[in-house]
Amino acid sequence: MSEPLIDKAQACRAFSRAAPTYDEAAVLQREVSRRLQSRLDLVRLEPENILDLGCGTGEQTQALLRRYSRSRVLALDFALPMLDIARRRGRWRRRPRCVCGDMEQLPLADASIDLLISNLAFQWAAQPAQLYAECLRVLRPGGLLMFTSFGPDTLKELRAAWREVDQAPHVSPFMDMHDLGDILVDTGFAAPVMDVEQMVLTYATVDDLMRDLKQIGASNASSGRCRGLTGKARMQAMRDAYESWRCEGVLPASYEIVYGHAWAPENKKAPRQVSIPLRQLAD
Repeated sequence: MSEPLIDKAQACRAFSRAAPTYDEAAVLQREVSRRLQSRLDLVRLEPENILDLGCGTGEQTQALLRRYSRSRVLALDFALPMLDIARRRGRWRRRPRCVCGDMEQLPLADASIDLLISNLAFQWAAQPAQLYAECLRVLRPGGLLMFTSFGPDTLKELRAAWREVDQAPHVSPFMDMHDLGDILVDTGFAAPVMDVEQMVLTYATVDDLMRDLKQIGASNASSGRCRGLTGKARMQAMRDAYESWRCEGVLPASYEIVYGHAWAPENKKAPRQVSIPLRQLAD
């Protein structure tokens, strides 16, 4: 197996630290979640069990509680401080069921989820194929997967500015829409649909962008990143290089948003079982 592109432990540490500041800075994440949820209007689905995978502080979880008033909503994240905030969502009589766990090794039973929805979390998987296999495993036959992820053009300006300074990865790597679609097909999902849109945020300075990224926990989680501190001279060189992108007095920060949905096939294969003769157990 090839080395993962994402250092998931580093991502978990960053999101855990960012829990207190996440909601204040997560403007983009909130808007993408709203657009993702609007796509549920086009789907005829009455889910019994819903999983918000990579729920963060639970804003989307709360919206799902409102939308599906009769459903059980599970919120799963690998960062416990995020879940501490998410568990307070909803009303006192109806809170989400929160689970701290790894999305590549879901602590859920086979075929237990009717709707699995995830907003801007899948890009933090160390082994994407394993993630999609786990999603298929926990979905019931006919269950729906809906997700968003970042594409490779995300933060292209910041990547380009750093390339003027050195060749080390300073921005986390993100997979192409077509590659994600191929994984869905290879995993066994039915009728996958992928599309993409571009969104741009603007900042007065690069430092404002970097502050936002830190506040939401989206630091560099590349497995090949430099482990040492970035010197002042290199930081200033990056700032100077980013200035070439300034337009009408502001600096752009581009985001490529990948949307995907697919269905668990009705004829999902049962998980492989291993049979052990009783006489073997008695020996």
